[in-house]
Formats: sequence, structure tokens, C-alpha cells
Amino acid sequence: MIRHTVAFRLRHAPGSDEERQFLKAALALADIPGVERFEQLRQTSPKNDFRFGFSMEFADQTAYTNYNEHPVHTGFVAERWLTEVEDFLEIDYEPLD
Repeated sequence: MIRHTVAFRLRHAPGSDEERQFLKAALALADIPGVERFEQLRQTSPKNDFRFGFSMEFADQTAYTNYNEHPVHTGFVAERWLTEVEDFLEIDYEPLD
């Protein structure tokens, strides 16, 4: 299992229509084959400047690779992520044995 996580800050004003539209558009990622347990998260702590997070799981490396190469994902990155995300931190985890 691979848990893919990303914490990020948008260029949009907090609570704006643009912020809501970005998060709504990102829900399409959950429908990509192989994506399990997709979550959109809001930061509740002042420990960093990231306001949101996405988390999802994949059964194996093949499922994760297929997600990364899927046209819905690559299109979202090109059309929304690269232009609307100010900063981010991506971490991919595998459970320890």
C-alpha cells in the first residue's frame, strides 16, 4: 500500500469562490481507477502555512504509477495545480513491516 499525501497553499483568498472551485475540481481525482480513500483536508494548526491537504491510498506501485499518468491527473496538474497552488509539500508513504 502507498499513501500519497500533499499539503498545499492556494493563491486564492481564503473562502473565495476560486478556492471552492479548485477544491471541487480536485474531487475528480477520486474517480481515477486505483485511487482509494481519497480525502480533502483542512489544516487546523498554526504550525505551518499550508491550508489544505489531499490524501489517498493505492494498493501498489502499479496503481500509483497509473494514477500519475492518468489524463485526469495530468490535466488537473497542468490546468489547475501549476497555476493555482502557491506552495506544497508532497510525501508518499509505505507502511513499515
